[in-house]
Amino acid sequence: LDVEGYEYRVYVEQAGEGIPLVCQHTAGADGRQYRHLMEDPDVTSRFQVIAIDLPYHGKSLPPEGKRYWEEEYKLTKDWFMTFWIRLVEELDLEQPIFMGCSMGGHLASDLALNYPDRFRACIGLEASCWSGGDAGFERLWEHWWRHPRLSNEAKPSMMLSLCSPNSPEFNVRETVWTYSQGAPPVFSGDLNYYGVEHDLRETAQLIDTKKCGFYVLSGEYDWSAYPEACKELADKVQGAQYTLMEGMGHFPMCEDPKQFKKYLMPVLEDIEESSHVKA
Repeated sequence: LDVEGYEYRVYVEQAGEGIPLVCQHTAGADGRQYRHLMEDPDVTSRFQVIAIDLPYHGKSLPPEGKRYWEEEYKLTKDWFMTFWIRLVEELDLEQPIFMGCSMGGHLASDLALNYPDRFRACIGLEASCWSGGDAGFERLWEHWWRHPRLSNEAKPSMMLSLCSPNSPEFNVRETVWTYSQGAPPVFSGDLNYYGVEHDLRETAQLIDTKKCGFYVLSGEYDWSAYPEACKELADKVQGAQYTLMEGMGHFPMCEDPKQFKKYLMPVLEDIEESSHVKA
């Protein structure tokens, strides 16, 4: 995939048929977070589920032809949006549903605002207007995650605290395991977008749900994108739908997929119905 002059090898998994449902993972993780959706016949009988590893994550390598090791990795809003538009074009997807969690949830709102004609709907899991970032936030997180006295256990341990105490332990441990496998600079580099560049406090109300449906779902136990912040985003957008996922955490699709399905299916069915009405 060519993005802004560089070639990226992007790892893609897909299952099912029907309306395309493209999925963006959380910061520092990869597309394995959506494996449960791809294994569910109730979903794949109606939706073509497509999960990717963002470049630098999982099985998607850094770009060819770029001396990436000589510069600091930082995920930017403009590149993130451009990447997804190029990917949708390259896969020849017509009006897919976009769903992302955490930084992917933030991206759902940025895409709904800036590219409403490219998606029939955007679903933001753990999405808010802003994550309270500034230059101080950036320095704090970079220092914390890259400090030589912190082992690689620090990052997955922090992710454990974002999971709900109600989630099945096996799923929680699998969620945390994926975080222990990320390249050291990637998680903190992703936070440049999540905590610094994403900011819809003054523009969220410009999202046009007549062009692109917009849904926000938040976990009750998420202390990062906490429920009040997620609801604030949805309240700013006329026509948006907000759902509080009771008893759930920051990674609903992988830490508790059975419970998540109960909240997701009504949203997908609403998008299906809206698509038929527009057709």
